[in-house]
Amino acid sequence: MLPTMAHAQLAQPGATQGAPSRQPAPATPTSPNPVAPVIGQDTPIVPDAEFEKQMPALSNDINAPLESIEAFDAPPPAPAAGTPAPAVAAQDPELTQPLVPLGSFDVTPVEIAGVDDQKPVEIRYSVKVDGLDAIGLTARFNELSALKDDKDAPNAAVVSARAKEDEQLAIRLMRSLGYYDATASSAIEQLPGNPGRVRATLTALPGTLYTLGSVKVVADATIPPDLPARELALKIGDSIDAERIQAAEANVSLRLPQQGYPFAEVGQRDILLDEQVFKGDYTLPVTVGPRGSFGAIVTKGDSVFAVDHIDVLRRYKEGELYDARKVDDLREALVATSLFSSVAVEPQRTGRTNPDGTEAVDLLVTQNKGPARTLAASAGYGTGQGFRLEGSWTHRNLFPPEGALIVAGVAGTQEQGLSGTFRRSNAGKRDRTFTIIAAANHSNYDAFESFTGTLAAKISYDSTPIWQKRFTYAFGVELTGTNEDRFVPATGLRERGTYFIGALPVQGQWDTSDNLLNPTKGFRFKANVSPEASINSGIRPYARVLLEGTAYYPVASNIVIAGRLRGGSIAGISRDDLAPSRRYYSGGGGSVRGFGYQELGPKSIEANPNFDPTDPDEKDPPTVARPLGGRSVNEAAIEVRYRFGNFGIVPFVDVGQVYDSVLPKGSDLRFGAGIGGRYYTNFGPFRIDVATPIGRRAGESKIALYLGIGQAF
Repeated sequence: MLPTMAHAQLAQPGATQGAPSRQPAPATPTSPNPVAPVIGQDTPIVPDAEFEKQMPALSNDINAPLESIEAFDAPPPAPAAGTPAPAVAAQDPELTQPLVPLGSFDVTPVEIAGVDDQKPVEIRYSVKVDGLDAIGLTARFNELSALKDDKDAPNAAVVSARAKEDEQLAIRLMRSLGYYDATASSAIEQLPGNPGRVRATLTALPGTLYTLGSVKVVADATIPPDLPARELALKIGDSIDAERIQAAEANVSLRLPQQGYPFAEVGQRDILLDEQVFKGDYTLPVTVGPRGSFGAIVTKGDSVFAVDHIDVLRRYKEGELYDARKVDDLREALVATSLFSSVAVEPQRTGRTNPDGTEAVDLLVTQNKGPARTLAASAGYGTGQGFRLEGSWTHRNLFPPEGALIVAGVAGTQEQGLSGTFRRSNAGKRDRTFTIIAAANHSNYDAFESFTGTLAAKISYDSTPIWQKRFTYAFGVELTGTNEDRFVPATGLRERGTYFIGALPVQGQWDTSDNLLNPTKGFRFKANVSPEASINSGIRPYARVLLEGTAYYPVASNIVIAGRLRGGSIAGISRDDLAPSRRYYSGGGGSVRGFGYQELGPKSIEANPNFDPTDPDEKDPPTVARPLGGRSVNEAAIEVRYRFGNFGIVPFVDVGQVYDSVLPKGSDLRFGAGIGGRYYTNFGPFRIDVATPIGRRAGESKIALYLGIGQAF
């Protein structure tokens, strides 16, 4: 006996499938009426004699002329003289009256006592589903169910219609897992002693699970030979699960272009079911196309970049085996320049054969120019630092290619400034940036007041959201002229001095974290070394060194423990010969929270210029303590980042101190503790931190508040 075979289509959850056609049932014969004659019997419906009587007489003269057509439409002749006219029925007097205007009708609905016509009749119902939980479909069914979507209906017919719809849904879901003999039925029953409530019961019978009896991929030869079948990753005995099979086919479409076949296409699968052994023979046709290697770049459209600059952005060499991931990377790099309204990168067949037998595949870059100018602004607040508002205007391609001009300004409680920056992005190499900065700045902090002019140039190799690099670096040159006031311990007075400073800053960072703005695992280590020379009553060379490490450890899917260590040293110069703006300070939102900005470290005790001893209501102290800064610093912090949805809570403890010595001592450490709130956005978390010093001393902040974008570290 031959097995029964059927072609199967993968059932999709929620997809509509046609119901099987049904033949109309034969009509049931009825008994003939005993009175009326029945068609088909010998008794005529109209007797012949009656039929002949009704027929008009015909002329026997076949040559007689035909009657005129007008004779058929002519009115009947008038009665002869003396013949009485036919009687006319008397007309009903009501019919001769004019119609009543519509506006005079009373359309007020009749009200019946005890009846509320405004309240629609509703049937409340409950739902019971049997048979789906065993195969793990209950949750998916509840998401799509027509019955579960609501729990009341205007009548029982609506409940029944929803149940029938859910029968088909259950069958589609079961077939999507490979239960092709699945059936489902529903029943509606009145709940006893509970009028107006019914129960809808759906019973699902999955039947036997169908599995793959054979797996066959029909494709041209590839390198390696089993490439399509290997990437399909289906094997005999797997269930005919729609999602799994579609994912396997999608993997073929994804992986073949990554391994040298840019034009590969997956055809329509065929699954032949054997209903006696509950297996299916799976066949997948794949059009592989030629094996290709990267060729040239060609462009069209509203050009932003020439081919030579696009060559700088690509991460492959011409002649290298085609890999779709590197094409996607090039597209993302073009998008990241923010100079396009739209950009596409597509492989093109050329027919050119390389020496290795592969076909050269050109990349067509379709460019559409977008706006190049940007206005940006940011704001923040910190206790001791006050408000800080920054704004900038940028033209990203004023000096093509990717030569940007940036004009920025700072307006804050304690800082004001203006700067101009020339920045060449992707300067001769992907993600390498050349920058020239000219800036003028005024700062007025408790530690110092300065008027500073800076001219600097830098080359950097940076991480980007597209490619977060393990190692990044920066090096450059900086020339600074600054006029600052400083406290002179020998005189106990503040004096102004002018400093000219030359520096050769170098920075390197090793980064294994998983995200630039909101890391949840990994670590970072950063080193800054800056050989400098200060010209102020002589030339004094010295070196600034700052080391920082941060680590992130996830203890749960929504809890991350983050820690930070920082240490700095300035060697080769005394503190008093060092410009106050070049010293180390600690305290504030990016340092030791709980303290004001630059509040920690050695302090000078000075006369308060605002103190008036002649005023009996004077509340200001006669002296004030101002931060002096130091030549070394150490800091540490630990915080627990708990996230729920787009919000987060972050308790933290910070510790640190500034010293006059070249190396940090680790003594007299000051602690701050607090809690923060986070709101996570697509450009980073918005941060609010509130902290207080532990063991607060006179003159120190009681509560410190910090607002900003991004995590504290």
